[in-house]
Amino acid sequence: MLMHTHEARLSALREELKRRDLDGFVVPISDEHMSEYVGDYAQRLAWLTGFGGSAGSAIVLRDKAAMFVDGRYTLQVREQVDGKFWDYENVPATSHGQWLAKNVAKGARIGFDPWLHARGWVVDTQKALETVGAELVPLDSNPIDAVWQDRPEPSPAKAQPYANDLAGETSANKREAVARWLKENRCDAAVIGALDSIAWLLNIRGADVSHTPVALSYVIVADDGTAQWFVAPEKVDGDLREHLGNQVTLRGRDEIEAGLNELGGKRVAVDPDSGVAAIYDVLEIAGATPVTLTDPIMLPKAIKNAAEVKGHREAQARDTRAVSRFLKWLDEEAPKGDIDELAAVDRLYNERAQSGDLRDTSFDTISGAGPNGASPHYRVNAESNRKLEPNSVYLVDSGGQYPGGTTDITRTIWVGPDAPHEEVRDRFTRVLKGHIAIDTALFPQGTTGGQLDGFARQYLWQAGVDYAHGTGHGVGSYLGVHEGPQRIAKPGGGQAGTAQELHAGMILSNEPGYYKAGEYGIRIENLILTVKKDVPGAELDVLGFETLTFVPIDRRLIDVAMLTEAERQWVDDYHARTLEIAKSVMDDAGDLAWVAAQCAPLEG
Repeated sequence: MLMHTHEARLSALREELKRRDLDGFVVPISDEHMSEYVGDYAQRLAWLTGFGGSAGSAIVLRDKAAMFVDGRYTLQVREQVDGKFWDYENVPATSHGQWLAKNVAKGARIGFDPWLHARGWVVDTQKALETVGAELVPLDSNPIDAVWQDRPEPSPAKAQPYANDLAGETSANKREAVARWLKENRCDAAVIGALDSIAWLLNIRGADVSHTPVALSYVIVADDGTAQWFVAPEKVDGDLREHLGNQVTLRGRDEIEAGLNELGGKRVAVDPDSGVAAIYDVLEIAGATPVTLTDPIMLPKAIKNAAEVKGHREAQARDTRAVSRFLKWLDEEAPKGDIDELAAVDRLYNERAQSGDLRDTSFDTISGAGPNGASPHYRVNAESNRKLEPNSVYLVDSGGQYPGGTTDITRTIWVGPDAPHEEVRDRFTRVLKGHIAIDTALFPQGTTGGQLDGFARQYLWQAGVDYAHGTGHGVGSYLGVHEGPQRIAKPGGGQAGTAQELHAGMILSNEPGYYKAGEYGIRIENLILTVKKDVPGAELDVLGFETLTFVPIDRRLIDVAMLTEAERQWVDDYHARTLEIAKSVMDDAGDLAWVAAQCAPLEG
């Protein structure tokens, strides 16, 4: 009999833990590649708890259970996960190890799946448990899989070649660069577990994970530039074999342990974030020496070449057309009070699909009306679906996957017919001022994303408010919408990437926000390209940003009196460029007239 309630699933898991003589089990949102978005087969946390966010975890003990989420999901976790059975814990204020040390007894055995956790997490959690005489136990099989009776199989979708003219560089050249890196670091091979790194390295794309065009697989790269690709055989056809060439050997994905065992006696580079604990364990048992080094593909992948930038601009032009048409429809229909969040999601998807070449959305669209918009990563479903009420705030964060690039844009919309009230305009304008401050920032080579974060928050801080998420994340080239290593966020506090130096060619989001619980949310997001800037008299190499996203910003929400003359000029220049691009991609006179009205110079 299938278990239809989350209470029944929790009970079944506890029975399985009891059968295995375990006192608890840790459940991450993860797969064997430490991916942000995972395939349906790996959605264990969602199946167990009902939580639909993209970041979170849980610990189940015999007599209690806890959910762990960061500030993005504080509201969402309480809406989706029953507080009768689960406590709510905030990350990074607490950690799994800290919580376990307070809640387990001496001799407790806490299980974990070593294919779903990083080695660093294992070390830290084990140390915490040792302080109370408890033990962290690696398991040969996942206990959730034993009770998840209708668990989906991994995707059977075929992998596809990614054309060299879109990639801008051949896989052979990329592998040669990895080989040079291995020799410089005195390593014989590297195990690549991150799915987007594998896709970028081999110039392939897949359809195994929603929103991210990757194929479930592993790669072992040798110091001579050859590679072994561990992938399900049914995913590879003749065209892809030809595309890969004879320097890439194909092996089944289930042969990865055998492949690792063959590395005995060698020094093997493993990334601490994407290389799961099990990879380290197998290598050590085989007699290899794991060398913890950052994935050598991560930084080159983040620094876009000319072909990747060109493809991204083409993808953004499609978004200019699609999102602008959506906003025009919203402007005309939403004040009538008949549009709900799900209808808006469908309309926006259809607009992107009609723009041509859409392969997927880059994440689940965040369509938040009124109080739902106050949850930064809200995801609408049939139960939470709200109508866009007249005289309210609507937040929509969405993106598309196109062959040339990955897009991500947020717009906050005032649903009329009356004018927005003063507080909403104040908060929106402070967010806009912070957005402009990032967009126009100039900084010396060597500056990190963490050093820039305060530029975006300063105007909110002046009013005694803030937002509980990062200001910007890296974005891939028809790959992950969230891509490292760069990030604009408060230094520390578990924000990976804030110490990464920014380089010309990196694409980031620029998305400050403000959220008033129970009432509304505000966020303005464009993508920006890091570029070299010519500053007369400069004694240092100077970088800045070039805007990539061009869609009207809702002028009704702007308090023009709060803007400086330079900020007003930025808005006018931004809208002039938006209209110019719209004219090149839109042919309907009514659509263009609407865009032109939104892009007129600010008044007041």
